[in-house]
Amino acid sequence: MFTWALVNSLLVIFAFAAQIVGPILFIALMPSITLMSLAACKHVDADRVMLPSMWAKPLKQPGVFRKLFLMGLLYAAVSLAAGLATFLPFSAAFAEGMRIASIENSMEPILMALRAPLIIFTIIYIVIAALFWYAPVLVAWHGLRLTQALFFSGIACWRNKWAFLVYAATWVLIALFLDLCSGLLVALGLSPQLASTLQIPFTIAAAGVFYCSFYPSYTSVFGINSPSPNLDNGHGAQA
Repeated sequence: MFTWALVNSLLVIFAFAAQIVGPILFIALMPSITLMSLAACKHVDADRVMLPSMWAKPLKQPGVFRKLFLMGLLYAAVSLAAGLATFLPFSAAFAEGMRIASIENSMEPILMALRAPLIIFTIIYIVIAALFWYAPVLVAWHGLRLTQALFFSGIACWRNKWAFLVYAATWVLIALFLDLCSGLLVALGLSPQLASTLQIPFTIAAAGVFYCSFYPSYTSVFGINSPSPNLDNGHGAQA
């Protein structure tokens, strides 16, 4: 999964290098990437070696890639709409904050202007993320329609909200710990560029663990007891 995390990191770099189209395309592919991560973990859990030819297999089921790509486009559109609806009402306050910041030569007015819309957007985005969290696997492996998958994903996340709170807090702490280690290296005399370079493999390794965490989350929430059945038998639950 370290290699898979490295591939995804390169995809992120290429996506942002392509400016407007790249990030939208990457977001549209996120459900497919999520399904491929889950399928890989499912095979590993069943003591199967993941061969290169097996990575794209989940997307070869009839109609799966098209459904997941449309889901990704919907996710991008909903997130963009939420961002516009959240930040546009505060555009005047943000412009005023930028004006004051240019006079005072300080970022604090801008941060103060962004605080309220960021809090609102975070709350809205948590709801959006919950709706789409399990949707790819519910569409691909359980044969649900998109609306059904979004509904049951949201319900599953709500019923396990405290576990997800701990899950999110854990990953925030891991991210902060990696940044803290980088800061300590700078404090010990290393250049910021070298410290950032040394941090990269650990960040990619953490991303690999993060991708691996999707599968036990899915099996725990939906009560999947064995990874072995239905791997290759051709019905909707196959990997």
